[in-house]
Amino acid sequence: MNRRTFDTALAACLGLAALATSAAGAHTVPPPPDSRLGALIQVSIVDRSSGRELPVYRHGGEYWVAGMPGARYAIRVRNTQGGRLMAVMSVDGVNVVSGETAALAQNGYVLDAGERADITGWRKSDAQVAAFEFTAQANSYASRTGRPDDVGVIGVAVFRERAAPVPQWAPPVARRPGSTDHAGDERERRAEAAPPAAESPAPMGSADAAAKSVAPASPSLGTGHGRRETSYVGHTQFERASRSPDELVRIRYDGRENLVAAGIIPSPPPRRPSPFPGSSFGYVPDPPNRY
Repeated sequence: MNRRTFDTALAACLGLAALATSAAGAHTVPPPPDSRLGALIQVSIVDRSSGRELPVYRHGGEYWVAGMPGARYAIRVRNTQGGRLMAVMSVDGVNVVSGETAALAQNGYVLDAGERADITGWRKSDAQVAAFEFTAQANSYASRTGRPDDVGVIGVAVFRERAAPVPQWAPPVARRPGSTDHAGDERERRAEAAPPAAESPAPMGSADAAAKSVAPASPSLGTGHGRRETSYVGHTQFERASRSPDELVRIRYDGRENLVAAGIIPSPPPRRPSPFPGSSFGYVPDPPNRY
C-alpha cells in the first residue's frame, strides 16, 4: 500500500509556520477495547514479530504501552473519515519522516479515505526506512543525535484537508445604454488590488510546556535506528484546513517491569505454593489424537 508524504516546499508556499498547539483545538480520545486511540485516525502500536497490537493502559491522564528491548514495532494508523487526512508523526520528539526535532507544520503521511498503513521506521528515502525498535534510552536515535529530553513518547497530529473553494456566481448589473458607473469600477479595482486577509497565528507552546512540567523522569526505553528495510512512498500536495491539529494522539512507552513497578500495569496476584505441584489427583489421561 502506497503512502504519500507531505511536501515541505508546499508548506512554505502555503505560509504554514512551525506553530505549537494549545489545548483548545486538539483532543485526545480514550482507547476503545481494541487498544486503539483516536477518532479521525485510529492509532495503535504493533509488535511486528507477532503482529499483535499492544494493549494500551491509562494512568494519570496518560496512555502507555509496554515495549520489549530489541523488539521491532510499527505505528499503525487508519483513516476513519470520508476524505484525506494528514498525520504528522513523532517518536521521542523527532519527526519520523525528516529527522527534525518534531514540530506540527513538518512532513507527515497523507492517508486516503479509509486507508490503513503501518509506519515501520525512520524514513531514509522514498524506498527505505530504518526500523523502529525498542532499545535502551542511551541507544535511542534521539539520544544519539543529542535530543534525549523527550525519549519515551509517540505522537500523531491529525490535520483535515482544506476544501476547494466553491465558485461564487453573481448576476450581471443592468445599466442604461451609454451610462457609466465610475464609482463601481473604482470599487472593483480596489477589491482586486487588496491583499488577502492574514490568518491569526495559533497560540504557541502552552500545551507542550504544561505537559513537560508534569512529565516524570526519563523512561528506560527509547526507539533505536534499526536495520534498513524496503518501504515505498510517493509525494502529494496537501493543504491543511487549519494550523492547529484537529486531533492529537499521545502514547508513552516503557518496559513492562517499569510500568508494573509504577502501578501503570496491574501486577498479577502472587502464586500460592503447592506442596504437591506435580499431582493432578486423577488417573492416566488418554493420549492425544493422531490426526
